[in-house]
Amino acid sequence: MNRKSLISYGRKTDKAMKTWVQISKTYNRFFTQELKYFSEHDLTFIQFKVLEVLYHRGDLTIGAITKLTLSTPGNITVVVKNLKRDGWITSIVNPDDKRANILSITQKGKDKMQSLFPQHAKNIHDYMDILDEEEIDTLYTLLRKVYKT
Repeated sequence: MNRKSLISYGRKTDKAMKTWVQISKTYNRFFTQELKYFSEHDLTFIQFKVLEVLYHRGDLTIGAITKLTLSTPGNITVVVKNLKRDGWITSIVNPDDKRANILSITQKGKDKMQSLFPQHAKNIHDYMDILDEEEIDTLYTLLRKVYKT
């Protein structure tokens, strides 16, 4: 079977589309592996993201967490409710805005992240281990450049 497309959209566009497909395939591979890892620890991906943001950045409003996790307000509301129910996070009324809550990670949540995050970091390291540090820097710089346009 011939893998070359019969239609070209121009050399640079063809290369851009191939690159996009490769980025997507790579992301999906990493994402699938990490989903499996999180599920082994009884967390969904978005639950992990919320805990990770609170663990590394400290107390935040739901709005800030929504932006940092690239989620939607409706989805975050359900995730926060479940994390609170399970004792991973708590919330207090924001003294600066009574309409908003500030979320905090509990000691139970911190313990979970302390046991879970080092292996997650190692997983990411291992995915990228094929690259040397200079290649990782270059890849990061190029992806950031594309993202910012």
